[in-house]
Amino acid sequence: MSDKKNTSYPKEKINILFLENISDTAVRFFKESGYNAVRKIQGALSEEQLMKEIKDVHLLGIRSKTQITSTVLEAARKLQTIGCFCIGVNQVDLRSATNKGIAVFNAPYSNTRSVAELVIAASIMLIRRIPDKNKAAHQGLWMKDAKGSYELRGKTLGVIGYGNIGSQVSVLAEALGMKVIFYDTVTKLPLGNAVAKKTLKDLVSQADIITLHVPDLNSTRNMINKATLKYFKKGSILINYARGEVVDLEALRKAIMEGQVSGAAIDVYPWEPEKNGDRFQTPLQDLPNVILTPHIGGSTEEAQMNIGEDVSNKLFQYLEMGISLGSHTVPPLNLPPQEGTHRILHIHKNVPGVLSAINTQLSKNNINILAQYLKTNEEIGYVVLDVDKKLSTHAFQLLKEIRETIKVRMLY
Repeated sequence: MSDKKNTSYPKEKINILFLENISDTAVRFFKESGYNAVRKIQGALSEEQLMKEIKDVHLLGIRSKTQITSTVLEAARKLQTIGCFCIGVNQVDLRSATNKGIAVFNAPYSNTRSVAELVIAASIMLIRRIPDKNKAAHQGLWMKDAKGSYELRGKTLGVIGYGNIGSQVSVLAEALGMKVIFYDTVTKLPLGNAVAKKTLKDLVSQADIITLHVPDLNSTRNMINKATLKYFKKGSILINYARGEVVDLEALRKAIMEGQVSGAAIDVYPWEPEKNGDRFQTPLQDLPNVILTPHIGGSTEEAQMNIGEDVSNKLFQYLEMGISLGSHTVPPLNLPPQEGTHRILHIHKNVPGVLSAINTQLSKNNINILAQYLKTNEEIGYVVLDVDKKLSTHAFQLLKEIRETIKVRMLY
């Protein structure tokens, strides 16, 4: 079916904007697919800047810095979909995007290995007190001393959040001879010999190294605080490559200075600079045996390539076929292509009777529906319809008139 290669709207008129130096893999993907109106901007944009840039954009690609607020979405007159080229989507106002029928995709698994490897690397560096020895060597001091340096083998790793990254860390840690315990609010099947703990207190009081892999939720903010740190096994190590808001950094600083915690590796912070070269400050600067990195847990060539391919493919499938699998806003649908049809996408408010109204309108006008799928979430409904080619334009106009319509798109 040659007409499946093109959307009804000319590809050269579909505006794509990529921010935050998104991998060139994504740019190549769309240009090779015939989408030539692709722009790439190196950094993030402020809300005011984004409101100006986004007015005629159909597809927006961002990473974790760009904040997509309801105000920005109000200015996005033509926006169909947003690709978050990262793990999370908390930088997007998902409720507003849902109510506007804008599909939001991300890459929840693509940098799992990169983060997991760095956690293990940080564990080795900290338990051997390498940061201090490295600093001394750079200053011309010779610190050849085994005191306070240990092997990972036989130590206990405590994983808080046993999801994709946490479980991968668990597997790598066991391969190095570590014992693994984990805590998660949801019951998870342990991998290898990992053992689940019933409470956070149980975990932190038994672990030599604690690594965090939790999302940014009200329930996780400052979960590592003054009270929690008191239960840490004395001399233990904390690693946070999850979210900046889950650790009280002032409390952690005090715990390190008092010797309750012997080292830390922190990659994410409550406040982070907008761009490379900006001034950065944290309470953990100039502390012994502390590794500070600039939010690079998933920043490897392999991870960025995987993220670029994963998110680009999801965006492409939505643009060209209406496939919404993996979307956080539009209900997940995947209707196989039908020969000899035109496809129309209809997004509407999720109230009773809309599908009946669609079918009644088309039936009254003798428009044959050859295939149809409906899926809803709490806010909206998403219908994919394949209709007779000869009557597709008429069908498109009729669907726009349905009372609860949010968005209608003639796909091909």
